[in-house]
Amino acid sequence: MRLAPLLSLGLLALATPAIAQPTFTAEAVNAADIATLLSTPARAPGWTPASRREVAPDPAMVRLQILLDRAGTSPGVIDGYDGDNVRKAIFAFETMRGLPADGQLDDDVLGALETGDQVIGTYEVTADDIAAIVPSIPSDYAEMAQLEFLGYTSVSEALGERFHMAEKLLVALNPGSGFAPGDTVVVAAYGPDLEGEVARIEADKSLRQVRAYDAEDRLIAAYPATIGSEDNPSPTGTHIVEAVAPMPNYTYNPKINFQQGDNTSVLTIPPGPNGPVGSMWIDLSEPTYGIHGTPEPAKIDKTGSHGCIRLTNWDANELAAMVTPGVPVVFLD
Repeated sequence: MRLAPLLSLGLLALATPAIAQPTFTAEAVNAADIATLLSTPARAPGWTPASRREVAPDPAMVRLQILLDRAGTSPGVIDGYDGDNVRKAIFAFETMRGLPADGQLDDDVLGALETGDQVIGTYEVTADDIAAIVPSIPSDYAEMAQLEFLGYTSVSEALGERFHMAEKLLVALNPGSGFAPGDTVVVAAYGPDLEGEVARIEADKSLRQVRAYDAEDRLIAAYPATIGSEDNPSPTGTHIVEAVAPMPNYTYNPKINFQQGDNTSVLTIPPGPNGPVGSMWIDLSEPTYGIHGTPEPAKIDKTGSHGCIRLTNWDANELAAMVTPGVPVVFLD
């Protein structure tokens, strides 16, 4: 099924600085009415993430993002702000449910999506969470190659990814928490990972979304994605999944892909969620190309990739659990 690009879709607004912000707590998110988002005026095109400093996260938007995530249509990072990734998730949800697909939140979407359940839960920080933290990670690949594992550098970063949240949102919901062993923190209750068998994957370059279909050609999952860039375009046509590799090493070869800084030699970058390809690599039959995670989930669909398909680590992990070698990946322009 070919989905139309979202070229004409507007963005839902959040309150402007002149309007009183709702109290931002776990209770406010659980009690939020996403119907309030139906009547908000559209923001002008060009509203950027930098503009988010002007406003607080919206509890209703947090609730909407978590409900979309639960439904199998990932909004990417749950952060309490509207944007293209939310629009694409709504578009995919409408397609799944047989609703008119335009990417807009309306009464039909709200009725099919809202469950009335709580969307914020709790988690107790453990000693293992602390023990897994690594020192700061250098940005230079040659320095990265000297390390053993590229893990999380703070408990808040680790828990943010575990619960599909922006680290800033997690901290905002837990003011004053030191994320120490025994601390109970509030987190997004996004639900269990999807299960099933993927028979076909579409990588839609214009929509900047990866969609997974079952053997009956039903859409069962959708993820926002970074798919190549102008300097490093992704492949065309159909390619095949050849292997799935959790926590992969990354071979940096400037003669094949790109050059990072002054690094001109082939380097083996160790595994880890903060490595260049994140915590998962789904290898494709096109040499050097794959579907993989990222150390910077907030940048999905915001910056280009080096030709591959980049997802958040959690979306890449979920998709990988549902694919096997031989699954075709169709690149759509």
